[in-house]
Amino acid sequence: MARLPRLVVPHQPHHIIQSGTDRQPIFRDADDYSAFLRWLREAARQFKVAVHAYVLMPTHLHLLVSPSDEPGLGRMMQWVGRHYVPYFNTRYGRAGTLWQGRYKATVIESERYFLVCSRYIESNPVRSGLVQEPADYAWSSYAHHAGVKPDPLITDHPLYWALGNTPFEREAAYKDLMNQGLTTREVDALSEATRKGWPLGSEKFISMLAKQSERRVTPAKRGRPPKPRPGANPGTAN
Repeated sequence: MARLPRLVVPHQPHHIIQSGTDRQPIFRDADDYSAFLRWLREAARQFKVAVHAYVLMPTHLHLLVSPSDEPGLGRMMQWVGRHYVPYFNTRYGRAGTLWQGRYKATVIESERYFLVCSRYIESNPVRSGLVQEPADYAWSSYAHHAGVKPDPLITDHPLYWALGNTPFEREAAYKDLMNQGLTTREVDALSEATRKGWPLGSEKFISMLAKQSERRVTPAKRGRPPKPRPGANPGTAN
């Protein structure tokens, strides 16, 4: 069965995962992380994609972004790859692709999952055992949201601004949310939806996306439809 095109919905948050081939490192030192972020910032500006949260892990990366149009997201990811992969290959004497296939992406419902996804992304280094606290990891957007250091890459989402009337209130509220942690159900839901590429949200949200995009946005049921019983009227419910 042919693979459906990636679903991209303008002005809606998308969770992105890009992994290295065979889980090999895609960042080896601070210069690599910094170079990638510079190119990501330029690409986000050029293709009008708002970056709300990110984390760069040694073998993969997560982004939470809202594209302003349908082609912008793919163009941003492609542009960054065209700059970063040759840089990385030249620096480390390697050749070929750096990425494990296409990047994974899912559209998420803002009201239900935006802040969950942002925290999921920024707590990834803690879940992976790299650091004890999200503030201890240098290559994520947590420092921006917690008021430690402004990040020029980040465009604050309205739901982040709604956390408080002042920067101090927003930062304190966000830190409180981070301290509460995520449930296993929330982590699994985000991981599964992004890995498979299906939207994440309420039934109403999924139905709205299906109508708006005029395409299937949920997995097709497996197997053949049941055969009618002998003598049954095909148009009669049983």
